[in-house]
Amino acid sequence: MAPNHYDLIVIGGGAAGLVTAGGAAQLGARTLLVERHKLGGECLYTGCVPSKALIAIAARARSGAVPGWAEARGAVTAAITTIEPHDSAERFRDFGVEVEFGHAAFVDCANLAINGRSLTARRFVVATGSDPAVPPIAGLADLGCLTNETIFDLAERPAHLVIIGGGVIGCELSQAFARLGSRVTIVDQGPLLPNDDPDAVAVVRAQLVADGVALHESTGIERASGDAAGITLHLAGNTAVSGSHLLVATGRAARISGYGLDKAGVETTRNGITVDRYLRTSNRRIYAIGDCRNGPRLTHAADQDARTVIQNALFPFRKATDYTALPAATFTDPELAQVGLTEARARAAHPNVQVLRHDFDHNDRSVTEGDMRGFVKIMAVGNTVVGVTIVGAHAGELLALATFAVAGKLTLKHLANQTYAYPTLAEAIRFAAELPGQAALFTPFMRRVTRLFQKLP
Repeated sequence: MAPNHYDLIVIGGGAAGLVTAGGAAQLGARTLLVERHKLGGECLYTGCVPSKALIAIAARARSGAVPGWAEARGAVTAAITTIEPHDSAERFRDFGVEVEFGHAAFVDCANLAINGRSLTARRFVVATGSDPAVPPIAGLADLGCLTNETIFDLAERPAHLVIIGGGVIGCELSQAFARLGSRVTIVDQGPLLPNDDPDAVAVVRAQLVADGVALHESTGIERASGDAAGITLHLAGNTAVSGSHLLVATGRAARISGYGLDKAGVETTRNGITVDRYLRTSNRRIYAIGDCRNGPRLTHAADQDARTVIQNALFPFRKATDYTALPAATFTDPELAQVGLTEARARAAHPNVQVLRHDFDHNDRSVTEGDMRGFVKIMAVGNTVVGVTIVGAHAGELLALATFAVAGKLTLKHLANQTYAYPTLAEAIRFAAELPGQAALFTPFMRRVTRLFQKLP
């Protein structure tokens, strides 16, 4: 093989790129991974890992011990440092991946330029990730506001953190900073966690308020201003919110500029790179995965994409991507987890859907833990599980069983007939699933049948 030709070139060393490159190389494909900064991507350095570390140390405040900001930052750094070797260039070179640092850009449909080299490949995978999305609010661009990529670098804890955005990032960080001693205000032009079940969101909302987070939901923002003393959001209705720091948490935007995608014949929209169900772009030799493509922007979605594209890029048999059973979790306290259809989406798609709910205040483990917030809600069509919502302690962990049920098209009977360890939170899934069976079983007719059989010798 020519020295500048590869079986697979992967552009981007975040979660999607690392899994793809590592898997392809271990399968025997000559693989080049190109990264312009550090391997690990947003998830490791500014996303999932630091935010969950901050959430964990902030949770200590519930017991009355409020950690200082230096301790909190130390916990974040320690988590990153511990995980960092798993994503290192050395580890992936051990897998057989050639790793090169620099900026890659297509020069035409078949050639890639990096560090003065012109490279070709049988297949390319674009996994360039995303950047924080900043809404077009007057004055906002002049403020130098914080995003999830900069907030963990603060030298001091914010006195009053104002957050634009009540999605996953906004809710998680608002609670963490409130528990660490900051005043926190969320302003959102829509409702809190708009993609989730409203009943579940209500449980999270109540806890945020209890933790001291001030909420301005469904409130328009007319403009933003600031000076050395702090920032101010001027809201609809001639009101304003002022604070010491401003965090913009309004989602992510695909990182697609500067890579020569137009020269390669790769179609893009404002939502990212356009792909088909096999994750191919309009240039059939180029795939796009993870946050840069049009689709869900979650680390585990990137991992799923990577496993799909390894098969599609290296082998002749195709595998279509399917996000039907893609789980999602918001790591507030309590956690909110979802897989498949929410109640609203299930009712819209299936008029005969069954919605089954079991509250944690009827779960013995919840009682013994002294935390009975939340519930399990199962959506079923013809007894087949099509969606599960869980809000409560460890909801993200409980979601694994629910995801298996939705992905495997299991029935309520499958979930109800399993034996669950006692006492566990997972029993709530069984109790919800067995509700229709109990209603059909414990009837006057069945009591008569039972009494009849008891007369037999």
